[in-house]
Amino acid sequence: MIRNDITLTRRTVLAAAGGSAALLSVGARGAQRLPQGLFTLGIASGDPAADGVVLWTRLAPTPMAGDGGMPPVAVPVRWEVAEDEAFARVVRSGTARAEPLWGHAVHVDVTGLRPASRYFYRFIAGGEKSPVGRTRTAPAPGAAVERLRVCFSSCQKYEAGFYAAYRHMVAEDPDLILFLGDYIYEGDPGSKNAVRLHRNPEPVDLAGYRVRYATYKLDPLLQAAHQAAPWVLTWDDHEVSNDYGNARDANNSDPAKMLLRRAAAYQAYYEHQPLRAATRPHGADMQLYRTLDWGRLAQFQILDDRQYRGLPACQPPGLAEAHQKYQSMIDACPDLGDPRRSMLGARQERWLDERLGSTRAQWNVLAQQTLMHQQWRIDEDHPERGKQYSADTWSGFPAARDRIFRRWVDAGTSNPLALGGDIHAFAAGAISDPAKPDGPPIAAEFVGGSITSLLHDPSLKELAGANGLAFTESEVRGYGRVELTPAGGEVTFRGLANALKEDSTIADIAHFAIEPGKPGFTAG
Repeated sequence: MIRNDITLTRRTVLAAAGGSAALLSVGARGAQRLPQGLFTLGIASGDPAADGVVLWTRLAPTPMAGDGGMPPVAVPVRWEVAEDEAFARVVRSGTARAEPLWGHAVHVDVTGLRPASRYFYRFIAGGEKSPVGRTRTAPAPGAAVERLRVCFSSCQKYEAGFYAAYRHMVAEDPDLILFLGDYIYEGDPGSKNAVRLHRNPEPVDLAGYRVRYATYKLDPLLQAAHQAAPWVLTWDDHEVSNDYGNARDANNSDPAKMLLRRAAAYQAYYEHQPLRAATRPHGADMQLYRTLDWGRLAQFQILDDRQYRGLPACQPPGLAEAHQKYQSMIDACPDLGDPRRSMLGARQERWLDERLGSTRAQWNVLAQQTLMHQQWRIDEDHPERGKQYSADTWSGFPAARDRIFRRWVDAGTSNPLALGGDIHAFAAGAISDPAKPDGPPIAAEFVGGSITSLLHDPSLKELAGANGLAFTESEVRGYGRVELTPAGGEVTFRGLANALKEDSTIADIAHFAIEPGKPGFTAG
């Protein structure tokens, strides 16, 4: 997909730089001109390594069309990486092919860059230049690192608010932006109290998902955040379908149809994110779990808790045959704690066990989608049922979650931290060893709120202590910021004054100090 020279194929010709359009030779059909406005969806970088980074764009002059308004031919796209914003010192360049099969998306795995360095990048196609983005490389393996700043969040439902949080993220000048799922929401237009509307019906095919991503990608504040720093992403459920897991969705649809939908959603996700070519999906399969190292200071273990998960526990009899909607809040039942059940799948669990045992980083950050603490509430309409557990979070897979906690202990994983999203709220709590629930903490967990999606559930705060959480806030939207140094770190929750306004102000709503060798945190 990536070419390191500007020699073109027999079937394509790139117009001279500065020209208003490119002529594409398409054989007997004659020449076609590329439309104007190729970079409507912006640019992005992601998954930085010590010697490089991924660059992304997608050519889409008519972004709300399923094909982006592009002709059905491959298009050469020049890319450049420079040490200065004026591109007087270009250090790497080449030509990539934007293929119609992949929505004319471009993924460039740039290599040969210096560790721990800032760079600028851009694309050129059809004589048109993209905006300029800023990115950076990771420190060299094992290198000493003075500081790492990460902003993290999730759940950016387009209809629920504006992306004011990203304006403040950009001002933070983070080394990384970590996004933990629900980049898009798949539902029909018309959410209650919507401030703006999705522009197409609920997507179930590739063209529909492309239009849904374009709706989000056209937002200028989201584009600015992608241009400002490299992103590290994982998904949750709404990139495919609400509460889906493996080949099952919340409506318990035909698994064969669900896998076709999943394949379309996975391809659209890849087409619109700065991911390495190694993650390119094959039908309904896409390996997204991976690690990212930041010198010897930190390692991120990035999980996928959707693609491989087992069936939900404690469901009504005959669910699979009846095609009824599964129950998201469940009573305790014998199979809830069955150790054979997995949220990550056996292969990903083995991979994670190996990473947690081999990491030499001082801080180990588990980047995953949701709240890890056991979460329960009492149904006010049916208090006789007792505690109700969330079937869709780690609370529905407690044995699988406890295996991760035990692995931290058994492997002696240094200073583990869990970051999460999904619940549309901020939360913080110390994590205990499952074998010694009354013992000292072994780690800390932080859920960094949501960009726009809001939770109206007072039980989260009312039951915070009973659920082992030291802090919760479900009425404010925003993001979390993590600062790590060899001497310690701080996690800050930042809350918007009003996510319904693009120019909303923001304020710190909670601080937590973390110290190496002292699991847990101190609230400040």
